[in-house]
Amino acid sequence: MALTKNLMSQIPKDFYRLFGNKYMDYYMTFLVAICEESSRSGSTLGLTEQECRTIINEKLTETTIDWSEERFDEEGSLLTRSNMAAVCLNYFEEWGWLRKDYDETLNSYVVSFPEYSQLYVELFQKLYKEEDSSERESVLAVYSYLFTYSSDAEKNNEILESALQTSRRLSRMLGNMREGMRGYFDELSRQRDFRGIQEVLVKEINNSDSKKYAILTTTDSFYRYKEAVKELIDQNLSENELRQQELEQRIFSMSTAEREALTGIRLQRALTRCEEASDLIVQIEREFDAVEKRYNRLIEQKTIFASRAAARIRYLLQEGDRREDKTLQLVNLLSRSDKKEEIIQDLAEKIQVTSPFRVITEKSLYTRRDSDKEAFAPAAVQKPVEEPENGLEEFVLKPLYTHREIDRFRKQHMKHGVFEADSKDIQSVEDLEKLFFVWQEATELAEGKQKIEVGEELVSQGETGFKFSRLTIEEKN
Repeated sequence: MALTKNLMSQIPKDFYRLFGNKYMDYYMTFLVAICEESSRSGSTLGLTEQECRTIINEKLTETTIDWSEERFDEEGSLLTRSNMAAVCLNYFEEWGWLRKDYDETLNSYVVSFPEYSQLYVELFQKLYKEEDSSERESVLAVYSYLFTYSSDAEKNNEILESALQTSRRLSRMLGNMREGMRGYFDELSRQRDFRGIQEVLVKEINNSDSKKYAILTTTDSFYRYKEAVKELIDQNLSENELRQQELEQRIFSMSTAEREALTGIRLQRALTRCEEASDLIVQIEREFDAVEKRYNRLIEQKTIFASRAAARIRYLLQEGDRREDKTLQLVNLLSRSDKKEEIIQDLAEKIQVTSPFRVITEKSLYTRRDSDKEAFAPAAVQKPVEEPENGLEEFVLKPLYTHREIDRFRKQHMKHGVFEADSKDIQSVEDLEKLFFVWQEATELAEGKQKIEVGEELVSQGETGFKFSRLTIEEKN
């Protein structure tokens, strides 16, 4: 614990800035690559700065960074393909992830990892490699520790501590697998088609928890080594109790002077280690019982999950996909809304209904529609009307907007009885077309009641840059 406090005090304040950087994933990859190359290097001091930049550049070739655009980090530095290795290495040294020392023999700076930084980099390595966790969280590892302790002449309690930590990690892993399985239960219940269920099953099979579960049930063989682990626990506990009784008898038979001598002190230390070993073995036994319970519960959840998936597939094959109709949802929302009439009116304008809508009542549901049909009356075939050669009709604007929309546009730009559209008001093609319709309607229905002026040419603001003439319409008193 004192070591942890000392290491915490050595971490500089800027050390955690790496985790707040948008290039954090790349920085973690670079640190792992430098650490691995440093462990393989034959140098006792570490790697030079040039070697570190070379390693980072090699990792950059494997990344998918798009260098066609300018990239800046949180510090405001411009990152390019040529300078990113030097910038990253400079950050690692400033933030305290790496320590550089000048080597006179090499005539260059040598880079090494501080102890606190090495702990983080080792964690990054384990996060990127899933096989490490499968080796640490193993029943075989617990069995190996207990077997080593039983055959060890020194009876080192650190072996039992390693067995206890491995048992706790195995218990946490099984607990995380159970929580992950609950998430797949919820995801499976939300699926409404066969493809969605298939995707959930494939995702559950290919995740890391399923791979660890396969190791427990095959190569690790939990049930095969479970009884062997329990036998070793009982064996070590009984042997430790016998050894503790022998030490207590030898110490009890000694005199006071002999107990204070070197031999008596060693016997008392051995007795203390025996007591600590008994406590550790009891904790391992309790932890392993919890592991067994969680493992059995996980197998039950796996079976239930598979049965629910099969039942869901059978239901879809027999009943089909019964999703709720969107039209029914819209009708229910309209029936509960206070602005039903306004919503229906706006909807009619949007979809350009040619005839007014009618509210369907109970009586209208039983009305026959045959009476609305017109009687059949044969008519002579009419010759098609030839289009004029100049084809000017193609350039006639069609009524794309209703009178209400045009009136709304005119009122928006009306000030003190004068209509005037400025360059700020015309921002789209729709605004330009509405302005034309306002001018067209005003010229057709003016009859001397309005003063219409077409002024200078204007250009709308923005990227579009529409050109149009200033239009002013003033009502005469």
